[in-house]
Amino acid sequence: MQPADVKIVSANELLTRCRLYLSESDCQTILKAYRYADEHHLGQFRKSGEPYITHPLAVASILASWHMDCVTIQAGLMHDVLEDTGVSKIEMAERFGIEVANVVDGVSKLDKLKFKSTQVAAAESFRKLLLAMAKDVRVILVKLADRVHNMRTLGIMRYEKRCRISRETLDIYVPIAHRLGMNHVFRELQELAFLNMHPIRYRVLHDAVVRTREKRKDILERILHETRRMLPKAGIKARVIGRDKTMYGIYNTMRDKHIRFREALDVYGFRVIVRTPEECYLTLGALHAMYKPVPKRFKDFIAVPKTNGYQSLHTTVIGPNGTPIEYQIRTEEMNRIAEYGILTHWLFNDDGASATEIQQRTTAWLQSLLEIQQHSADSSEFIENIKIDLFPDRIYVFTPKSKIISLPKRSTPIDFAYQIHTDVGNHALSCRVNGEPSSLTQELNNGDMVEIRTSPDATPNPEWVRYVGSGKARAEIRQFLRTMKFDDSVKLGHKLLKRAGEEVNLDIDTVPEAVWKAVLRDSGVDSKESFFADLGLGKYLAGAIVNRFTALTAPITGLAGRTESPMMKAVKVTGNEGVAVSLATCCHPIPGDDIWGFMRPGKGLSIHCTSCEHTVKGRSADPGRWMAAEWLPQPLSARYPVPVEVTADEEQEKAVIAASVAAIAEEQSAIVGFSVDSENSNTTRLHMVVQVRDKTHLSHVMRHLARIPGVQQVWRRTSEQDDIPKAAPEEPRMKKLNSEDLYAESPAGGGA
Repeated sequence: MQPADVKIVSANELLTRCRLYLSESDCQTILKAYRYADEHHLGQFRKSGEPYITHPLAVASILASWHMDCVTIQAGLMHDVLEDTGVSKIEMAERFGIEVANVVDGVSKLDKLKFKSTQVAAAESFRKLLLAMAKDVRVILVKLADRVHNMRTLGIMRYEKRCRISRETLDIYVPIAHRLGMNHVFRELQELAFLNMHPIRYRVLHDAVVRTREKRKDILERILHETRRMLPKAGIKARVIGRDKTMYGIYNTMRDKHIRFREALDVYGFRVIVRTPEECYLTLGALHAMYKPVPKRFKDFIAVPKTNGYQSLHTTVIGPNGTPIEYQIRTEEMNRIAEYGILTHWLFNDDGASATEIQQRTTAWLQSLLEIQQHSADSSEFIENIKIDLFPDRIYVFTPKSKIISLPKRSTPIDFAYQIHTDVGNHALSCRVNGEPSSLTQELNNGDMVEIRTSPDATPNPEWVRYVGSGKARAEIRQFLRTMKFDDSVKLGHKLLKRAGEEVNLDIDTVPEAVWKAVLRDSGVDSKESFFADLGLGKYLAGAIVNRFTALTAPITGLAGRTESPMMKAVKVTGNEGVAVSLATCCHPIPGDDIWGFMRPGKGLSIHCTSCEHTVKGRSADPGRWMAAEWLPQPLSARYPVPVEVTADEEQEKAVIAASVAAIAEEQSAIVGFSVDSENSNTTRLHMVVQVRDKTHLSHVMRHLARIPGVQQVWRRTSEQDDIPKAAPEEPRMKKLNSEDLYAESPAGGGA
């Protein structure tokens, strides 16, 4: 499905656009880069059948529309030369300069290297892209232009590939565009991803929006006229324009709030653009005098800008006939920053205070990428840390000196401490929030004033990893634990174990020597010092070790009617603690499952479902090494792999596969493993591993799969031998559902 407005750009058209703002010598250099790219892409074609050079030309044209410099446009023309031809970086540098070669190299993938899996390859490629971007922001601008053109021409691809690329765009490139303040790119990528993932829904929504806008024309013109008539009376000269919601924004609102189309378009949006920041506040007062404001629907992003430099006043009022109206009030300069972000400098030759500030913000963010990279053990950990900071939900808190600190939502004083300085985080002892003593792991809210108290003797607690909300804090904590000296690790491990023992009235110094010997033997170490060092480095959970002590001192008498020591308590886990805790691959436990933990020699705690055959047999054979476990509240970004089996009519296999991919993507899940085999002459079995947040999320995914035409059964595989759906009450076989079984869907709720 290729949008009608995508046309092939010629070299002459590119040069014509470049001549509007670049010198003739720059244009001739760009022409040389075009000829070089054309020569090396000769004989290569796109899926649509067009010569491959049409793509680099389109990318360069997009960059020229952003008024990028000569180096960036050359890189846009040659961005695939290193990846798709035999040209080396050295050869390109000799011909066009090291600056161009570095930008092209930063955009190129790592296809020539061999990795253990496609996930590792993708992580390593993305890591390389971000690090190159941290050194030169033009790398990501070329990549965004490349992604924009690929998304515009994605319709020629298979539906499954369109879904995969669109999901990657929403997960990675849309947040990056937002973080750089490039609103026009942010919106276009969202719309194109929605169009390619759900073409029917997009078309239904688009047609409905067009009809609705026609019906709303009279009321819109009335509000527009009243606003334009009132502001001059208050001495304010302003531009007032209507503001339309995107299809993707409407769809998300309907899906997330479970509301119908009419409700999602109830609010009318307008933008008021004035001359000075002072007039923004005068305009706000004039609008509130004309229309009654809605309580708690006012936000001041001028006094407290967003992390991407966005500034504006937002207010909601009740207009004619009780109509809700949203106003965004900003200056012309703020409007340019809001639309173009980091591009403002190139597009408008703007070296003003706001443009300089957004460049400083971007530079600071890019520098933080390098810090996170330095403190990440591998590419997967780096991606885990960085994705936390990519998403736009932020809170704003204050230092005691009223400096504003921006943090991801769900951040704690620990994140705040590491944002101030690494040493502050590493030596944080306690904190005060809004003047009151508070826990370092308490979640912060917008507007909190935070004060951190430090001590030279204080060190990071390994358990902090599960509470932090920022990638920087997580990377710094893990780095400290990895580099901690042996003696410090021993002291920390001893302190953690002693504290865990005190919580259940157990003095670890009184633990019998025979019990210690058993624990050391199970842990694969020959001394208490080595054991404490491992504990300090996060290889074990202190609570699990205390439970082990208790179990060996007062063993379980039997599974039926067992008696446990009153000191025994459930070990609390999130599932992402790292070395100390791992989730068993035999039963794939997820939040919501009843779970038990098994102490593995030298490897920490392995979490199993209560119903897992290993749990049942293990608790009977060696109860002392098993302990009850409970799930703690999960991080927002947490995802867990779960095997799901689907049987379907063989004749509808391809349709079921395509619909399954779409259904899983729609439920905000992802497929990380997939295979197909034939059950018999009439039935096909799909083996999938999907990522979910918890048991409820899995239920939604399975329900959606069960509604697909041609699907016979859907069930969760809970063991390697689980070939037949089990009729357990907690995991029922999914029957085919009617629409009445689910919440009422929107008019666009049909399949893609």
